[in-house]
Formats: sequence, C-alpha cells, structure tokens
Amino acid sequence: MIGYDTTETLEFQRPVLRVRVTKYAKYVYCRQVLLAGGMLGTDDTPVTLLLPQDVPPPGEDAKSQRIHEVLSRAKEKGDTSVAARMWAYRGMTVPLNVFDFTVSRHRDGPADFLQDFSGKLMADCYSGYAAIELRSWGRIERGACAAHARRKVFEVRESHPLESSFVLAKFQQLYDVEERAKTMSDDERLKLREAEARPIWASLGKWLAGDAAAKVLPKCRFGQALNYIRRHWQPLQLYLSDARMPIDNNDVEQLMKQVAIGRKNWLFIGSVAAGERAADFLTLVSSAVRNDLDVWAYVKDVLDRLLSGSSDYESLRPDIWKQSHPEAVRTYRVQERRDHADRKHNSRACRCGH
Repeated sequence: MIGYDTTETLEFQRPVLRVRVTKYAKYVYCRQVLLAGGMLGTDDTPVTLLLPQDVPPPGEDAKSQRIHEVLSRAKEKGDTSVAARMWAYRGMTVPLNVFDFTVSRHRDGPADFLQDFSGKLMADCYSGYAAIELRSWGRIERGACAAHARRKVFEVRESHPLESSFVLAKFQQLYDVEERAKTMSDDERLKLREAEARPIWASLGKWLAGDAAAKVLPKCRFGQALNYIRRHWQPLQLYLSDARMPIDNNDVEQLMKQVAIGRKNWLFIGSVAAGERAADFLTLVSSAVRNDLDVWAYVKDVLDRLLSGSSDYESLRPDIWKQSHPEAVRTYRVQERRDHADRKHNSRACRCGH
C-alpha cells in the first residue's frame, strides 16, 4: 500500500500511522517508568528475522549501524535470515514488562536500552552484562541468577555425586529461606537473609576453597560448574543487600514463554520495523497479563484512546488503568497464584519437616 499515491490509500494509512506513532510514544513512556524504578531483570530469546531485499543504510546512531552491519554480513554470505533477539525487561518495583527487539545478541542492544538506568540489574551471566556494568562506572550493579548456578551443578551431578549433593543442598537451603521470606515485609526479609542466608553462602564459599573442591579437575564439567559459581560469587549474593531483589531471574525467564508462543504462530519476523512493532505489542499484552487484566479490553481501550489523541500515558499504565476498570480484572488469576503458592509452600514445609 505504501508505494501508491492515491486518496484512498492515504486515507487508509493515516489512522494506521497515527496508531503507530502514539503507540510508540506510550512504549517510550513505559520504558522510562521501568528504568526509573531502579531495579529490573532481563533475559532474551532468539527470533528469526527475514533478510530484506535492500539493506537499509547506516545512520548516525549505534542501533542503525548495527542493523546495517548484521544484515550486510548475512547478505554477503547468501543467508536468507538472521537470528535476531527479543529482550524482556521486567520491573521489580513497578509492575511493567517492556520488550525490545534487536537484530543480534551484541551487548549494544541492552547497553542502549539501559543507558539511562541506575540501579540493580538481575540477569544471567552473559558476558555482555558484565561489560555493561563495568562501563557504567558504578551506575549499574549486576546481580547473578542463583537458579542458573544451581542448574549447572544439577546437570552434571552424576559425575561427582557426593560433592554435587553438598552444593545442591546448600542451594536448597537458600531457597527454603526465600520461601519463608515471601510473606515478610522488606525489613523482615532483609534480616532473615542476613541471619540465615548469608551464613549458608559463607559455608558454601568455605567448601569451594577447601580440599574437596580442590580435587575436582577444573576442566571437567563439574569443575566448570564450580568455577561458574566462583566467577560470579559477588553478583550471586547481591540480593542479600536489598530485600526487593529476588534470588534468581526465574520470573523474567518465564516471559520468554510468551515470545515462544508467538514464535510458534508467526514463525518469523518479516522486517526490522515488524520486530519493533512486535516488541511494542508484547509490552502492552505482557504487562496486561502481569496485572491480571482482560487483555482484549485493555489493549482496545489503550489504542482507542491513543487514536483519539490522548497523551495521558500515566492513566494508561496497566497498574493504574485497572483501578478505574475493576470489571476488567481477572480475579481468578490472583486466586490461582495463591493456590499455587500454597501448594508449593506446603510441599516445602513437608520436606523440611516444619
């Protein structure tokens, strides 16, 4: 449609363009609110991006230059697609999930997104995050995911069953502490972590520096799992200093399932612009789900109000919008979460003999 200059086409495109511009402004607002929260988690997953017929020329900004570089290189190799990335950023102090699309997993993607961020960042141990933290000059503190560290030990437990049992038991103790801390206030949670979780970490650290761990060959798979814990020792314990921060990045990793469901339906992304639009809509839909909203009712109302010219983006935040639209809140989701938490708590209590 864009190639034709007719009255019908222009009249058809005008509202579509307005939705795109206003929806993008809403996205920018959500991103600003998320970054201002001072604490977030992030993860990413691959999505297939089809190569365009003509590679767009590089602009002055780093993002357009990266797009030109990646697509040009793929074109020269004769590829028909590239492995692009969809990034999720989950607020820990504000109930928003914001997605971002890049053509590669290079660190300049999250570096650009986080350029105005100051606070704590929970992520996996991808080296790009370490570089971002280093270049922030103390503006960003990186936390590491305990679930990743535990998983690496669990996957190779059969090669060193005795040693791995000790390490896994320590992680289990740490998660038992977190389970009890869930219903506590921030002050109570911080005191509990200081009194019980920190000594567990100290015990694990003493074991890692002892004779039993020293006998493990560093290049074997179990040795690599232990070295992973050693390399990220301080980031793994960052959560001990802030009651609002979780022990792991599991909540953010769950967001990757939302992208995976979409990926099974649309299979690929047809252009860079389409990838950015997908990130916009994922931000709206995922944030609505997080706030237990009727997704259709929320997204329709947001787009209708943006199309009518509204710029009151604060009232369109899902956590604020739900206050004036109680009929759109899916209360059964809240109950389902409580039931799941109760089952998990009871199971853990039975195992611990409480």
